Amino acid sequence: MQILSVLKKFNATSKFHTVAVFAWKNMLEELENTAKLIKQNADLVESKSLDKLNSLYAEKRRARKQYQEEHNRIVAQFTHLTEDVARKKTEYQKYLELYKLMRSRFEEHYVKSGRGGRKLDDVRDKYQKACRKLHLTHNEYVLLLCEAAEYERNFRTVLLPGLLDHQQAVQEAFVLSWRSVLEEVAQYTSLCSEKFREVQSRVEASLEAIRPNQEYKDFTEKHKTTPASPVPFTFDNSLVEDTSGKLLPGQLTVDNLTIEWLRGKLMELESSVKEVQDKQASHCSHIEVANNKTSHVDLLTRVDPGKRELEELRCQEREMQRQVEVIKSALSELGCEEVPSGCDLSIDSSFNNKVYNIFQGGDRSSSTLTLKKQQQRFVEILRKPFRRLPAPSSPILPPRSEGEGREEEKDTSQTTDSEKLCTCCTQSQMSLTPQRSLVDEEWFHGVLPREEVVRLLRHEGDFLVRETTRNDECQTVLSVCWGGHKHFIVQTTAEGHFRFEGPAFPTIQELIIHQSQSGLPVTGRSGAVLRKPILRERWELNNDDVVLLDKIGRGNFGDVYKAHLKTSKKEVAVKTCRITLPDEHKKKFLQEGRILKQYDHPNIVKLIGICVQKQPIMIVMELVPGGSLLTFLRNRGGSLTQKQLLGMCRDAAAGMRYLESKNCIHRDLAARNCLVGYENIVKISDFGMSREEEEYIVSDGMKQIPIKWTAPEALNFGKYTSLCDVWSYGVLAWEVFALGGTPYNGLSNSKAREKIDSGYRMPAPEGTPDEMYHLMLRCWEYEPENRPHFDQIYVVVDTLYNAHR
Repeated sequence: MQILSVLKKFNATSKFHTVAVFAWKNMLEELENTAKLIKQNADLVESKSLDKLNSLYAEKRRARKQYQEEHNRIVAQFTHLTEDVARKKTEYQKYLELYKLMRSRFEEHYVKSGRGGRKLDDVRDKYQKACRKLHLTHNEYVLLLCEAAEYERNFRTVLLPGLLDHQQAVQEAFVLSWRSVLEEVAQYTSLCSEKFREVQSRVEASLEAIRPNQEYKDFTEKHKTTPASPVPFTFDNSLVEDTSGKLLPGQLTVDNLTIEWLRGKLMELESSVKEVQDKQASHCSHIEVANNKTSHVDLLTRVDPGKRELEELRCQEREMQRQVEVIKSALSELGCEEVPSGCDLSIDSSFNNKVYNIFQGGDRSSSTLTLKKQQQRFVEILRKPFRRLPAPSSPILPPRSEGEGREEEKDTSQTTDSEKLCTCCTQSQMSLTPQRSLVDEEWFHGVLPREEVVRLLRHEGDFLVRETTRNDECQTVLSVCWGGHKHFIVQTTAEGHFRFEGPAFPTIQELIIHQSQSGLPVTGRSGAVLRKPILRERWELNNDDVVLLDKIGRGNFGDVYKAHLKTSKKEVAVKTCRITLPDEHKKKFLQEGRILKQYDHPNIVKLIGICVQKQPIMIVMELVPGGSLLTFLRNRGGSLTQKQLLGMCRDAAAGMRYLESKNCIHRDLAARNCLVGYENIVKISDFGMSREEEEYIVSDGMKQIPIKWTAPEALNFGKYTSLCDVWSYGVLAWEVFALGGTPYNGLSNSKAREKIDSGYRMPAPEGTPDEMYHLMLRCWEYEPENRPHFDQIYVVVDTLYNAHR
């Protein structure tokens, strides 16, 4: 009768509903009536069924405990996340106050010190550190709010309801296990007599009436608690009210201060997502194995204790995926452009309201003087006569007639074959030509960096093929614009064929054409479909068409060569990029070509093309025979007349006026970065540091900055505008009339900077016209808004040039 005692104990903890209770009572009555008859089977029942019941009893108690622990854990995790949000907000407020304090000190020291000094540098460094810390905390706060909002929604709609559903499934499993034990007991008590058959029939009928899903059909409704009201996780807008618009509520800040952190965070999140996905796959395999088990001992496993864990993993994945989406969205808007500054270094808004004045002139924006009146006005200012010296012929070519204009000259040479698009592959249809190599396909862009690829792929379905090197291994990559920019590595089979997820082909061309014509996605997961091949731009030349001849110089990224262009049969200048440089440097190298290709001016060095079909990457430009202006002045300056020197200054002003109209900041204007062409024409070159924007702020230090040519506001605050180029132009003009002399000769960079801040300006080189030196001084005004713009500089120098005989 020990089995009856155990069954009663189990019933006390089970609390089954009506049908189960009735069946149980019926079982007890029938068992009591036949107790003596089944005595002979008692040992058998006790040795098997009793152990199962004890195990089931222990499992039921353990399941109840696990439910409570899991419920407490989920609630505690939500509470912890809520506390993290509050702590992060407090931290945000702390760094915001520090930021305000540092900015206040910086502005105070700037007003007191006036023009710089070591103390101002220290205060500015502290200010920039506080700014950086604020921006990082801002991003952490945004991502934490994103995570908290996603978890709160999962907490209400997935985790707690899922836990309750799981508990119901466990209880139903217990009922099913309980039924199995009863069936086993009934089997042992079944005898052949009619009486026992009748008892057995009644017992089995009671058992058949038990339905686990009916017993606990109201379980969820009965035990569920009232859903908590949604807890909003929103950004506190008051935190960014005093950040000058640099930080936006609920939006990630992508700038020089945070870009590396965001990229690292993105990699960390993507790695975590991968781990969670792997765990989900493992749980799915476990579920599949568990469902194949039939023993009643495994019934709880069949309920799938991993199902609830799987749901929790999916919630974690959604939380991290949401953060990944937010970061990717912010980074995708950045594209491949220069990272915008996040450092709020504006000192006084009144700076932007000061009136531009040159030679006691009026407001530049409202001036209505015609060009002729402006010239007459400047002629009145130029009081002293010019020295008149005989004009020798040009050391490069015989001089042209005075009637020929310099600024309006343009290269009218005919378009070369390399500048024409190949017609073998159209935008709407791709065909395969036998024996045609991959590099001959117009949609193959060689080793073009990913950042440049993103610029070319603009519409859904745009695609091209390129090469990249990873771990010293060259790989062919298909880049597609599809819900962003996706890059697929071409896989190589054991037979040497090429494929993605579909069939393999002997050549990459056949693979790409198959993907384009079939309309099938490259991979099932990406769904990317090839619609339009993006052909090489007319600027993209084939490396094999460039024959390098003599080395004529060396740049920051590689050597400079005189070369022969096969397609046009003319000599060119070629800048090469060292193969060993990291991709970031190659991107900066190609930036010069990207800027130059949209400019067409006689005083700007002309771009012929870029070579990215294979390494090394090259920029092909017109060959300017006179070489560097600095070298030219030092070697041949003694034979140049004053008018020729003025002409060089006028050429430089014309080129810079053109760049200013294009919102291009050169940032490295100097005689060494200008070239001398036929008839001494000067061309602006070396755009490696240039930026195409009205204002550019550097916040990562003054690396590779030409101190003696750079304006004070750029050195002190990292703030560049076209007026910084005006300062550099003044130094360039000084170099021209000093015939290649060294600015601030005998002074170190730091000493020159200190003297400039204290008001020192270089004296005029010997033989410099007074009016030209006066213009240099105007270019060296400490306050940028007091300097002339290049259009006015050009008018002054052009007037001087035309007035000189």
